[in-house]
Amino acid sequence: MINKIVIATRESRLALWQANHVKSLLQERLGWPVELLGMTTMGDRILDRSLSKIGGKGLFVKELEAALLDGRADLAVHSLKDVPMDLPDGFLLACVLEREDPRDAFVSNRYASLAALPQGAMVGTSSLRRLVLLRAQRPDLQIAPLRGNLDTRLRKLDDGQYDAIVLAAAGLKRLDMESRIAQVFEPAVMLPAAGQGALGIEVLSGRTDLLEALAGLAHQPTWLAVTAERTVSRAMGGSCSMPLAAFTQGASLLRGGDLMHLEAAWGDPASVDPVVTELHVPMPLVLAQQTAVVRNFAEAEALGEIVAAKLRAGGAVWSPRTPPDAAL
Repeated sequence: MINKIVIATRESRLALWQANHVKSLLQERLGWPVELLGMTTMGDRILDRSLSKIGGKGLFVKELEAALLDGRADLAVHSLKDVPMDLPDGFLLACVLEREDPRDAFVSNRYASLAALPQGAMVGTSSLRRLVLLRAQRPDLQIAPLRGNLDTRLRKLDDGQYDAIVLAAAGLKRLDMESRIAQVFEPAVMLPAAGQGALGIEVLSGRTDLLEALAGLAHQPTWLAVTAERTVSRAMGGSCSMPLAAFTQGASLLRGGDLMHLEAAWGDPASVDPVVTELHVPMPLVLAQQTAVVRNFAEAEALGEIVAAKLRAGGAVWSPRTPPDAAL
């Protein structure tokens, strides 16, 4: 019997919203008493370098996993796009919740769209994926690093450091800040990151009591979709230093019931190096897509492997992950 559940979470406003959302689900649907354990991760503390240079997405989850391991917490709530492709031994995703808007958002106080930006405008993002996709459309723009939580990024925009910034639409909508969105990028224009907009709940693999109970919170269409997307990333090396997008459209948008359409885009990592990149030169991209019947995780993974193979056949290069300790 569950007496009390402790959720490990980052302490940003968005992370706390996500943890409180899961807390409400556990209380309403399962009747569990729930507490939050707020934590500051290394990814939150190191803001003067890009994630690709300090160890990648795992820096947002390691402290939370330590809390699970030593018994301070029972589960951790993550934005799935921040979760490494391969979890450490002894950990697993207990469930994936229904996805919020997976698209990227253009945010600006002066310009209504990406097309409206003047030549040479300054756009903030620390996502290599977004950098490559932005430059593929607007090679004249200046792209500058932008780290920090959502509120910090918006404050930097409001202080005039950027003409525009690009954020995940899901975070703005969850915090009732949709009015800050000037333009939502459709996937055909800005392909989302694998897992973007979805929340995952991580537990120790030995917590069978939690695994059985949390299964009822899972949104299977979302879980299958992000499995296909994350398989592409894993097959390409799962590295934060590799500009990679992967996004699925499911049966709700396609005829065929169980059909899933997966698209991916890969950018040459060298193209994001300002030393070898000149403005006004479009960024090279490799694109791949495949439609298949997906009814289970094995079929979702098979679809992801096919799309990854198509990327490699088109010239994309597998990029091994950089060990976090080496990057520090």
